[in-house]
Amino acid sequence: MATPYLFSVPVIASLVVGSDGSTSKDGRSAGVSSAADRRAFLARRRTADALLIGGNTARNEPYQKTPVPVVVVSKSMLNPLSNNRLAHWWNCEPAEALARAQRLFGETIVIESGVSIIEELIAAKKIDRLELSVTSVTAGEDQVDFKKLLSKFSNVTERVEEDTTFYTATN
Repeated sequence: MATPYLFSVPVIASLVVGSDGSTSKDGRSAGVSSAADRRAFLARRRTADALLIGGNTARNEPYQKTPVPVVVVSKSMLNPLSNNRLAHWWNCEPAEALARAQRLFGETIVIESGVSIIEELIAAKKIDRLELSVTSVTAGEDQVDFKKLLSKFSNVTERVEEDTTFYTATN
């Protein structure tokens, strides 16, 4: 069976939330993830020429080892990824970092940042596809209105696998 998240699109935003919109639990996105989400996340990551994250994501998530270059957009120059030889720490706006990453590493960039960077790039019309996983987890932190996020796109498809609903949103 073909999986819809494996086709190539240049800029893909990847986000997992609990059913109440929680983007983290106990400070990490793994707390709201599921086995089905993790498989989809890793499959998307394998298609990437580079990853783009924010400073908070770099400080709170496990990016010490990445299979491709990871660009960290942050005004703080405290680099928790100094041991990752593929990490690049850039003090610039997300859209500028995205364009630079595409020039340096290739067209297919997977955005694995927090919601604020994703929303900024959606508003700038820089995201070609949003891959949103909604798990059954509740009572996490940093809630987002994921239905509002999906409403920014004209085409939204939905599929359910195990305990996770997957939304693919494009314009």
